[in-house]
This record gives sequence, C-alpha cells and structure tokens, in this order.
Amino acid sequence: MVSRRKEYLIVRSFTSSNVRLLFAIFLLSIFFLSGCFSLYILQAAYEEGKILWRREPIETVLQKPDLDPESREKLKLVLEVRDYARDQLKLRVKGSYASYSFVDRPNLSYVLMAVPKTDLRPYTWWFLFVGRVPYKGFFSEEDALAEAKSFDEEGYDTYVRTSPAFSTLGWFDDPLLAHLLKYDQVTLAEVIFHELFHNTLYVGGAGDFNESLANFVGSRAAILFFRDRYGEGSAEHLRAVQAWEEQLEFSRFIGGVAGSLRELYAKDLPEEEKLRLREEIFSRSQSEWSQQTSDRPRHRFGAFSRMKVNNAVVAHYLLYLKSLELFESVYQVEGKDLARSVEAIKESVQGGRDPFESVRELAKKLQARSSDVSDRFLKAPYSVDVG
Repeated sequence: MVSRRKEYLIVRSFTSSNVRLLFAIFLLSIFFLSGCFSLYILQAAYEEGKILWRREPIETVLQKPDLDPESREKLKLVLEVRDYARDQLKLRVKGSYASYSFVDRPNLSYVLMAVPKTDLRPYTWWFLFVGRVPYKGFFSEEDALAEAKSFDEEGYDTYVRTSPAFSTLGWFDDPLLAHLLKYDQVTLAEVIFHELFHNTLYVGGAGDFNESLANFVGSRAAILFFRDRYGEGSAEHLRAVQAWEEQLEFSRFIGGVAGSLRELYAKDLPEEEKLRLREEIFSRSQSEWSQQTSDRPRHRFGAFSRMKVNNAVVAHYLLYLKSLELFESVYQVEGKDLARSVEAIKESVQGGRDPFESVRELAKKLQARSSDVSDRFLKAPYSVDVG
C-alpha cells in the first residue's frame, strides 16, 4: 500500500499542469452544464483524480521484493510495449503506462449504450474536448443501470458492460490499472497498444472509427511485438495472430447482421412487425454463429451466440469492429508496415469528412499505385536489387 507521503511525492510531478486542467474541467462543467450532468462530470473528474493520485512509477514497483513473479513479468512487458509503441510504431506515448495505479473496486468502469429499437444509430452524449460519443461511462454500476433504466422506459434498447481501461487522449499520463494484470500477455499488450493509439489519433464525433481503428492497431501491433520479442511462430505470436483472425471473422459476421437489420428497418412496415422480424434476425444470427464456431469453443466472440441480443448489443460490436478489413487492406498494400499505415491513415482523415470514406479512398489510391508499380515492374526488361 502506498503511503500518503509517497502519494504526495508521486503526485507533485504533475500537479502544476494536470491539476489545473482538472480544476478547469470542474469550472467548465459547472458553467456550461446544469443538474445531474454537471454532477456526473464532477464525479468522473474526482474518480480520475483518485487514479492519478495513486500513480506509482512501474520501475519503482519492480523494486519491491514481495512482488509476485507473474506481476513482475507483466509489468516488464508493459514497459517493453511502451518502448515498442514509441520507437517502432511512432505512437504518441508520452508518459502513459509508465506508472501503476491501484483501483479499489473489482471493475474500473461501466459503459452504457442506448439505441432505438428500429434503428442502429446509437444515442450520443456530448462532452467537452471530445465532442459527441455513442456511449457514456460510469464508475458506479448502480449509476449505469439507473440511467439504462431511464432509457428503457423511453423505448430504447440498452446495453451495460464493464470496461477494463480508458484513455484520456493524452491529457494525462494514463497509468496501468492494477486489474489489467489479470489478463494474459497477449490481451494485455493489445489493450496497451489500443489505448496508446488513442493518444496518437482521435477524430472528434467518430466513435466507431476511433475504436475500430484502435482495435486494428492494437491487434496488429501485438502480432509484431510478440514476433519480435519471442520469434515468429512462438506461442505468444501465434495467439496474437489467432486473436486478430477471430476479430476479423466476427467483424465480417456482425457487419452482415447489421446489414440485415438496416434493410429491415428501412422498410415501410408497422413498428410491431419490424420488432417481430428483428427477433427472427437475432435468433437466426446467433444460431449461425454458434454453428460457425462450434469447433472453437474458446473463440473470443463465442459469447454472442448465448447472450440476449438487441440493437444496443449489435451497435456495441459495430463500435469496436466496424470495417476492420478496410484497415487491414491499407496495411497489406503498405507492405505490412504498421507505422507507415498509421501515418497514411492519419493524413487521410485530416479533411473533416467521414473518416471511413477517407480511408476507403486512401485504400483505393494505394491499391492503384501498387498495381501500377507491379505492371511497370513486369514490363521492365530487367530489374536491379538495391537492397
């Protein structure tokens, strides 16, 4: 347990800048907002302040003689992931994940999504600095369920889930939270890469783009990291490859389910009929997924065939798994160079248009250029290997 004196010493290094920012958030929330939402912002800032206050450098934690071997290995892994993200992938790491923070509850936070019953477009909330987002986080399960109930009463589908981590988008030096150490090495690395990417690129008002792209980067980065750390074909490398393949597979599947639902909701039918027919789509999709994964009981998304599905559940999956093959296509055409792929995607979304459309245009341009280079190479009378 960190003493109050040590907490004070740890926190001194960031009080001058970060506490000023927290104070500014307090004032802005009071000035611009009112009632319950203002209280929500203050509560969230208070909980974030506690997390920051409890930070302790990972290097210091590693010096503790009573640290168990598994935690020691994972903490070392986190520092290596940071270095890899900064040096090899050119992500904006800053001070994130160089420290460790104890969280005194079983789950870090709870995330609510609310979606109309005959539409897959989620309800959005507006927040300072980040704009509109299709989810709302809570540090209390009771608060999350209470707000979900209010949306249920208004006729929305809702879904509340736990969240293992979150990013402050570089506003603070996010610490490694204690409960993340329960994950296996591959999942832990994916989470860290994912959250570090949020520091690197965040498109305001495009939650599905931000989360899906971060999932792509987190998964691809983990594959490269474990290949370089343990060797190609190592157990860790193969697990990272399998995890990404399962994400791609389910991304395609849930995209098809969403397509069927959108087609239904666009029809000129009474709402009662749409609600009846959507239940058929939900049931059929779960049965199909169960059959598709029957020989892989530990599939990362196996739970889909057993859970209670509604529009909010589907929208949740779309938020994190939308068009993953699009990002993969850029990566493949860019010669499987993740840093170059990330830079190309960053440049493509600067114009303020729909980011998915911008990346689609980028992918088409890269593929056309690649085909042109291949054609010219095949027509050349000879080639020179320049190393």
